[in-house]
Amino acid sequence: MMRNIAAILCVLLGMGMASAQTSSLRRHGDAVQLMVEGRPFIILGGELGNSSAACPQDIVHNFAKLRRMGLNTVLVPAYWDLTEPVEGEFDFSLTDKVLEEARANDLKVVFLWFGAWKNSMSCYAPLWFKRDYRKYPRARTRDGKPLEIASAFSENVFRADNKAFAAWLEHIAEKDRDHGTVIMIQIENEIGMLEDARDHSKEADRLFRSSVPEELTAYLKNMGDMLHPYMKDRWEANGSRTRGTWTEVFGESIYTDEIFMAWHYAGYVERMARTARNIYDVPLYVNAAMNSRGRKPGEYPSAGPLAHLTDIWHCAAPSLDFLSPDLYDNGFKDWVAKYDLHNNPLFIPETKHMQNNGVRAFYVLGEHDALGISPFAIEDGSDEQGTPFVEGYEKLREMMPLITEWQGQGAMWGLLFDQTDKERIITDGDLTLTCRHNFTLPWDPRATDGSIWPEGGGLIIRLADDEYIVAGNGIVVEFAKTSEKSMTASRKDLGEDGFAAAGAGEASAVKSMKWDSPRCGLGSVDEVEVLPDGSFRTIRRLNGDQDHQGRHVRISVGDYKILHVKLYEYR
Repeated sequence: MMRNIAAILCVLLGMGMASAQTSSLRRHGDAVQLMVEGRPFIILGGELGNSSAACPQDIVHNFAKLRRMGLNTVLVPAYWDLTEPVEGEFDFSLTDKVLEEARANDLKVVFLWFGAWKNSMSCYAPLWFKRDYRKYPRARTRDGKPLEIASAFSENVFRADNKAFAAWLEHIAEKDRDHGTVIMIQIENEIGMLEDARDHSKEADRLFRSSVPEELTAYLKNMGDMLHPYMKDRWEANGSRTRGTWTEVFGESIYTDEIFMAWHYAGYVERMARTARNIYDVPLYVNAAMNSRGRKPGEYPSAGPLAHLTDIWHCAAPSLDFLSPDLYDNGFKDWVAKYDLHNNPLFIPETKHMQNNGVRAFYVLGEHDALGISPFAIEDGSDEQGTPFVEGYEKLREMMPLITEWQGQGAMWGLLFDQTDKERIITDGDLTLTCRHNFTLPWDPRATDGSIWPEGGGLIIRLADDEYIVAGNGIVVEFAKTSEKSMTASRKDLGEDGFAAAGAGEASAVKSMKWDSPRCGLGSVDEVEVLPDGSFRTIRRLNGDQDHQGRHVRISVGDYKILHVKLYEYR
């Protein structure tokens, strides 16, 4: 009897420990959601600068500030050189301090393992590892130059990196299993090869001359039209071969070098991901430095988890949950679209910290059902209440129950505008939504005084056929029946009073047409607060000048609002 009771207690204890590991991913409609403590969770995060968690005093100072900035999650480096300063001797004091301060400030943590590679280089490897370059060899260029980059083809490199990673994770499992503070882990950081497209060490050259693994060619064949267009073109251009060396299958070029290198980087990370799964099973991802500005592989970190190499990474590293972009270049909308793929949910672990991060967050959540966003060097930002960043995150936290309910349902759109990209037309059933930057209206002098327009953005949710949420900052939305839109003249420039210029009225454009279609009107526009259960509390009715006498819904630049719109039909 006592043995049975003891067995039951062990099972219950194990269940209790497992139940506190609270983060996982789930499918919700067409979206993938991060679940934390049994509920959908959007990461409104920030990543600390590289050295901003390297001493306890900084952790205490920074975490309190991040709470005041409205974050719910902080992305924090975990440094191999400080974790294992002497081979086989581990110091987890910084990790413990991160967990302590995160809990004290109601923050979740995504840890970033700065192990064998950080931004391609091996700068966070311990000195004992760096000095023993014979045991832990370096990657080499085509002409044999050794680099400050550990070779992914060395089993000794992997064992040392993975041993420290496993010891660190076991410590987290012990310290965090009853709390669930750590909700995701990033393995390495911006992994990739520089100076050349691939490692030319002796072992790398040997494997490059060998056959492409059947696992990869079978994957390419089975995926067919589901392959990324880049990979499909590369493979088909050389005859869609299923046997042969890397050059025989993919051709002879630096782009084949990159594909080969990606296979081996991903295989290395896959082994680490399996380690993580066996110790502390939270979502796992890798991040990539972008192949931007016309650079070639090796000029950017070649072979990282880039969008065009998604198939290579997914095949070689199936234990990863997703690949993520670090976004600092222009063309934000184009970059995020590259990573919102049928087999890859969007999470932005790094982006340039700017006051307009809030509108960009609204956009990626509305348009791409993103898991979250995290500006870099977040501790350098202002925690002053009412600033655009703080206000944007505050409004998104309020909207989280509503956004998570509608993710993946095909009823949510994101908006992001600037001075050159001013308008988006959305067709939703028999309605046309004309969405624009608020400065396309004539009333704010900044629209025409030569000022650079700040980005405006937000999201729209269809709650019912005649009911919408419009939320964000610096946007204006007009609702019309699609048939009505086709019968109406193109939008004319408005005067300062908001009326069309003389001779530019709608009637002259449609005077020869008989109107026989229903029209859409604004029944009511209310500024609302979203309550924790997803219901609304009305703050104020917006009418008259605030909706231009029923012509549109608008939110001024610099003013985050949530608007509840009800439409009606008339003839």
